[in-house]
Amino acid sequence: MNAYYERTILDADPVELIRVVYQRAINSVTEARQHLRAGRIPERTQWITRAYAALTELQSALRPEAAPDLAARMGSLYGYMQAQLLEGNFRQHDGPLAEVHQLLTTLSEGWAGVTKSMAGTIPMGGSPEMQVDTSQRLAMSA
Repeated sequence: MNAYYERTILDADPVELIRVVYQRAINSVTEARQHLRAGRIPERTQWITRAYAALTELQSALRPEAAPDLAARMGSLYGYMQAQLLEGNFRQHDGPLAEVHQLLTTLSEGWAGVTKSMAGTIPMGGSPEMQVDTSQRLAMSA
């Protein structure tokens, strides 16, 4: 693993960590689409698997106890994106992957707005209910 990337993950507060996971998912879908166009099936599958795992991490970060309706809607959206990734991989079509890329980009841009509006409001390490342990952070970067 890249030492800089590892340090970024270990030092990230919970809000920044979500931004990093969104970026990882976007980059993974971008790579998968490039490999799809080039006909490199194993590489495409590897990158789709990484994007799928990033969405799983985003799902696990949802806190239904804090915002049940929002968590349910986001969980459904993440599940839909995972299904689209599998569809794109199975059918070897770019359409589902392009849709996931667009959805992730939109969510990431929205999250960037959240991070700007919350700048300085969450101390390093975040609130106790937002804590993510180091093993989870490392798992996301693998």
